[in-house]
Amino acid sequence: MTDLTPDAITALFTRSSGDYAFARWGRAIVPIVFGTDDATLATVKGAIEAVTLLAGHHMAEHDPELGVNLMVFFFRDWDELLSVPDLDRMVEGLAPTVARLKAAEANQYRAFRFDEDGAIKAAFVFIRMDEQMAKLPAADIALLQAVQVILLWSDTAFKDRSPLVRAGDTAVLHPDIAALIAASYDRIMPATARDPSHALRLFARLV
Repeated sequence: MTDLTPDAITALFTRSSGDYAFARWGRAIVPIVFGTDDATLATVKGAIEAVTLLAGHHMAEHDPELGVNLMVFFFRDWDELLSVPDLDRMVEGLAPTVARLKAAEANQYRAFRFDEDGAIKAAFVFIRMDEQMAKLPAADIALLQAVQVILLWSDTAFKDRSPLVRAGDTAVLHPDIAALIAASYDRIMPATARDPSHALRLFARLV
């Protein structure tokens, strides 16, 4: 059984604009991590692999179209992104987005690209290591980002409720969110959906 209701699931994929927008990866995930040491690199890739396996999806060493399709950036200042070669070609509207994130004093952001069918084909994860983020264990940051990039969640999905819970000193994925991710990757479920009735189909796979 799950504590999630159909309305709660609908809210997780309903954007602040009011539109229901669900998407999952339509291809193998090929990650690369920038701006961190080897230990944190292994932690981030391990978290991505764990969440990918939970979803019943898969990873690969190379994307035939893009080479890599999941880029994770750690940095200290948003302006650093403006000097990354060709990033502005991969992330539409990079300069105004950076300006907006700076004004909001944001410490994380995710951008997605989609294939012609609407499934996720690439994602970009930006993590600014401000004072608040620096207090978190690397494993917590890695798992949180892996969860938030495995699906196209609402931009407000986890503002009031974290997808993680603590088991002693360790952060783990909330069972409801884990089950929802697995249901989202059910083979008979669509890779993308814009009708809120999709949430009812997800709920049916949780109970």
